[in-house]
Amino acid sequence: MKFTVNRSAFLKKLKDVQLAVSVRSTIPILTGIKLIADSQGIKMTGSNSDISIETLLSAHDEKASLEIEEEGQIVLQPARFFSDIVNKLPDDQFTVEVKDREQTSITSASSSFVINGLDADNYPHLPEIDTTQSFTLPVNLLKKVIRQTVIAVSIHETRPILTGVRLMIQEGKLKAVATDSHRLSQRVIPIEGMEGLSHDLVIPGKSLQELTRLLDDTLEEIEVAIAENQILFKTEDTYFYSRLLEGNYPETDRLIPETSTTNVTLDAQVLLGAVERASLLSHEGKNNVVKLSVKDNSVEITGNSPEVGRVNEQVAYNDINGEEMEISFNPDYLKQALATFGPVEITVKLISTLRPFVLVPTEDTNDFIQLITPIRTST
Repeated sequence: MKFTVNRSAFLKKLKDVQLAVSVRSTIPILTGIKLIADSQGIKMTGSNSDISIETLLSAHDEKASLEIEEEGQIVLQPARFFSDIVNKLPDDQFTVEVKDREQTSITSASSSFVINGLDADNYPHLPEIDTTQSFTLPVNLLKKVIRQTVIAVSIHETRPILTGVRLMIQEGKLKAVATDSHRLSQRVIPIEGMEGLSHDLVIPGKSLQELTRLLDDTLEEIEVAIAENQILFKTEDTYFYSRLLEGNYPETDRLIPETSTTNVTLDAQVLLGAVERASLLSHEGKNNVVKLSVKDNSVEITGNSPEVGRVNEQVAYNDINGEEMEISFNPDYLKQALATFGPVEITVKLISTLRPFVLVPTEDTNDFIQLITPIRTST
């Protein structure tokens, strides 16, 4: 194998593929990048068993300035080492050539490296997924849904199913929900042209986070295909595979209260600022707890850490109705939830001191819900 290519164009594709490569793997060859040079261009593959990314640097891409002198394939490892070499090369162009026993030379101007490669035939095959039943999603909307829900996935492996986001497609709607049993995030969006489709699956939260890093804002749509235990997200030149989580996801609809005792309408960013200031103090104490009080036609955020001090802040609001209420919570959960709304007006719905409270936008209240379980305090 031998090819010459533009360094910047190659690096962009290489960094995309690296998102799927683990520094440590029980399968040593997966710490590397698989390269295939043929008439189509340079195909790069990275995988960590959970996710796999395959992308093509096309021979027809003028920016790539790709010249393939000899077709072939190789696995270069570790991926980070190979990427660092390419990143530090002195010229805009460089050449990769595989010689005897997988030894691979990388040359650019007066610089020359020789690194050991691995036989690409030993690299695991990617899943085969039928794309005849695929559907498309707007990229900007998919990324927004992921950001709004992935914050609530569990980081603990004690209940593996909760480390993922559940996606349900039915009756022309996509419903995404995540919970770690302390909080919940749910988003529902209508999808045109999907009235006949029905899917119910759970995608690892880590996979979705890597997907958002991969997707360029210039992309308009992405093709999605689903197999028994895999999902494929496909753009014009890149394939992103993720395994699906097995098991029964809890029925979260019953966790969302239908009524509330106290409602507070305010600007999400105003409340976020107050909670961020209160959490500066709560993080310094032993208990990371902040209190929200609604009484005497006022909204107050309080943080009290005996080891450090106390903070009180009156929060501007647009409307209050219902009973007086005090509720304690983890400020980090509320900060993350508020950040997903952006600069919009929201309603905080409270039921009681010990019941979960919800945050919804004042418009489209059924389409986006953040739920947080309060913390029981001795005072």
